[in-house]
Amino acid sequence: MKVGILGGGQLARMIALAGYPLGLEFIILDPGNDAGAVGLGEHLHGDYNDRALLAELAEKADVVTYEFENVPADVAAFLADHTKVYPAPNALAISQDRLHEKEFFHKLGIPTVHYAAISSLEDLQQAMESIGYPAILKSRRMGYDGKGQVVLKSADQLAEAWKSVEGVDCVVEGFVNFQREVSIIAVRRPNGEVVFYPLSENVHNKGILRVAECGVDDKMQHQAETYAVKLLEALDYVGVVALELFDVNGEFVANEFAPRVHNSGHWTIEGAETSQFENHLRAILDLPLGLTEARGYTGMVNFIGGLPTTESVLDIPYVHHHLYAKSPRKGRKVAHATVRSDSKEKYTQSLERLVNLAKSTDNS
Repeated sequence: MKVGILGGGQLARMIALAGYPLGLEFIILDPGNDAGAVGLGEHLHGDYNDRALLAELAEKADVVTYEFENVPADVAAFLADHTKVYPAPNALAISQDRLHEKEFFHKLGIPTVHYAAISSLEDLQQAMESIGYPAILKSRRMGYDGKGQVVLKSADQLAEAWKSVEGVDCVVEGFVNFQREVSIIAVRRPNGEVVFYPLSENVHNKGILRVAECGVDDKMQHQAETYAVKLLEALDYVGVVALELFDVNGEFVANEFAPRVHNSGHWTIEGAETSQFENHLRAILDLPLGLTEARGYTGMVNFIGGLPTTESVLDIPYVHHHLYAKSPRKGRKVAHATVRSDSKEKYTQSLERLVNLAKSTDNS
């Protein structure tokens, strides 16, 4: 079986690494020559909109998936006319537009923060009268890891904030006083079989995920699963999805969903019985899904912009290092490491050391 992947970054790399034990082959379409996954399969080098390359991908691949949600939705739709594409293009299209995403959540009865659509400075000024401060202005499309976002603290900022987003269509969202940020990673097969991973409790800084810890026996697991099922069934979804949530006084409010394997689930490689990457492949190939239970205490730390030495990472007990074959650059995710132990005390000690090591080389 040959799996096509749109995008050749670290998520594609980890998908391919999970697929090799299953005897799978990969064909990767990416515009760069140095993308981290291109050495793990046949590389189609060119633009995502190159119809000739897309036709070649559709002809060679038994199924196509994608590693990030900024692949043009019409590209996925074109491929779906010629081969199987999972997750389906409609999930990609909704997730690419923050306004459509919020409207979709509301249609499903999934709570969100107070928001408004913004197409002009006048829209923004009017919306802030009801939303209040602080708030955050976000471009509707092409935003990730804190990009395309401006925090609003007073009316004096509005003109400059609107200028900074260069007049693109936006949404403005009210702040919520949340106790924590979590994500639930779910997997759905074409026959409707669904499995869930334990909640990931996430820590962000400057809009970038820094730490994700597996929340075993979280009392809010069922509530998160209920919302995820609504999302999966409405989209007739196949593959891995991540639903990001705010915990507000014991009730979840949706932030966004990612129709792909997700950074907050990297701990599943060593920390779960079956990783999110293997289960994504099982789902899109319509194979039985693997168990998702956690193996002890486990978490993940990202390395942003800079890298410590491999020796210094591996010197920490219970740690596993994952390099992305990416050169360090300000704000760039270049690697992550996971911690896993049967002992909570040993896990906590190693995680603290790993977090401090990541901070020492942070360049975000």
